[in-house]
Amino acid sequence: MIRRQPAPRPLAERPFLFFALIFTVVWLLHGPLLRLPYFWDEAGYFVPAARDILLTGDLIPKTTLSNAHPPLVMLWLAAWWKLSNYAPAVTRTAMLLVAAFGLFGVFRLAERVSNRKVAGVSMVLTGLYSVIFAQSSLAQLDMPVMSLIVWALCFHVENRRIATVVLFAIAALAKETALIAPFTLLGWELLCPLIERRKERRICLHPHRLAHTLSLLLAAVPLMGWYLYHYVRVGFVFGNPEYVRYNLGATLTPLRVLIAFGMRSWHVLGYMNLFVLTVAALAASREPVVQDDRVSRTGIPERIKIVFWLLILAHVVAFSFVGGAPLARYMVPAIPLVIILCVATLYEHLRAWMAWSAVVAFAFVLALVFNPPWRIAPEDNLAYSDFVHLHSNAAVYLANRHPNAVVLTAWPGSDELNRPFLGYVKKPMTVVRVENFTLGQMLGAAQQRDAFDAVFLFNTKYEPPRNFLNTIPWWNRVQTRFFDYHQDLLPKEVAMMMNGRIVWQESRGGQWAAVILLEHAENARNRMSLPNLNPR
Repeated sequence: MIRRQPAPRPLAERPFLFFALIFTVVWLLHGPLLRLPYFWDEAGYFVPAARDILLTGDLIPKTTLSNAHPPLVMLWLAAWWKLSNYAPAVTRTAMLLVAAFGLFGVFRLAERVSNRKVAGVSMVLTGLYSVIFAQSSLAQLDMPVMSLIVWALCFHVENRRIATVVLFAIAALAKETALIAPFTLLGWELLCPLIERRKERRICLHPHRLAHTLSLLLAAVPLMGWYLYHYVRVGFVFGNPEYVRYNLGATLTPLRVLIAFGMRSWHVLGYMNLFVLTVAALAASREPVVQDDRVSRTGIPERIKIVFWLLILAHVVAFSFVGGAPLARYMVPAIPLVIILCVATLYEHLRAWMAWSAVVAFAFVLALVFNPPWRIAPEDNLAYSDFVHLHSNAAVYLANRHPNAVVLTAWPGSDELNRPFLGYVKKPMTVVRVENFTLGQMLGAAQQRDAFDAVFLFNTKYEPPRNFLNTIPWWNRVQTRFFDYHQDLLPKEVAMMMNGRIVWQESRGGQWAAVILLEHAENARNRMSLPNLNPR
């Protein structure tokens, strides 16, 4: 008798192998970025804070002001450096492991609420979306929060309450704003039974059990413990006063909240070509449901759609009130939910849904590689790589040609030149700091130009060559008033103002950097190079 061999299990049902495959693909796609020196907020806070943990074992940063972010991500990086080596490639590999875990979670969540085909496409589109792709290898907090929240939602859909609460609690230790998700679910679970009784149809995800609902409050307990520890150690709870003022105190003007709400809505529905997917899904939803062999394709159940949209709206509203800079990465935890909802809609209503998904993937790749004709943060696509390469080249030039020069520059250039552990220079250079390169700042610096020898100049705000929004005076005033927009002077303007000469300049992807050597420093260097005509 011939025994039949059991059919091999699909890869998606072999979790460790499936995760290994996801990580391998993600790591290979990010290969050219792995050795980049640290960028912007990486250099400004997260890497120094993690390095302090590595060197001292203390959770409170010593080499940077504490902003009270919980320490989980910094502990994760310090552990990898301890086990391996302190290097950007190790840092970025550690973050890519977290990103791969999150993409696996997107697959599992989409599979639970829809089907495996929708899950696979949702995972791919999430990984290709430019903001998520760029953030995946950066040592920042938003991708870890996304990964943990997605898995917590997966357990929530499966009604595994203990696992849900534990994942939400861990997410809050990665970033405090992760509590938006469990508190939103808490509010909905208290409210939905009342609505359900009035509408006489099921809209609650699970049967109402008050103890289970209130257990979501436990997700905040570890974070409260961290804040108590932080207060005892440094005397304040939510970070240094300037950080709190910028991210909360200065954000509560009604007009700013309204404008921020519009910007956040754009971030989750249209930003970086996301509109190609959301508009396609909206149009498809008007079409009849596709019939496969006389069986209608099933979409996501209404009760799950309600939960997803509530979580998306909660993130939009919350970040309309907090966050000094309107960074798109703050909305990363909500983006997979938008993608899953839209892909499921395409699957349900369009026979050629895979073709449309391919168009969306192409649009996402375009946004990843090419900058749009409006202002973006470089960290929202591969523009951050151009930024880092420019700054690295400038730092190499200064270190090789003018190693003893006192350099005037703004953050993050000041840290890049002064902190060798960030990967730009081998020895620290002396810097004089200015806030930015606006006319006011440069006029003030020009009055004291004897105090420095060179200027490291760069665009602190990305400005596209032809930005149609610049033609709207009201928008520019709003950006300046509420969102720290300013215009940097060009290198030739600063050179004239400082009585200096541009000795190095480079542009890349619409961004630029320059080094200006001042006349008194150049004259001193020329005098040093003259032959000694009167030897003793």
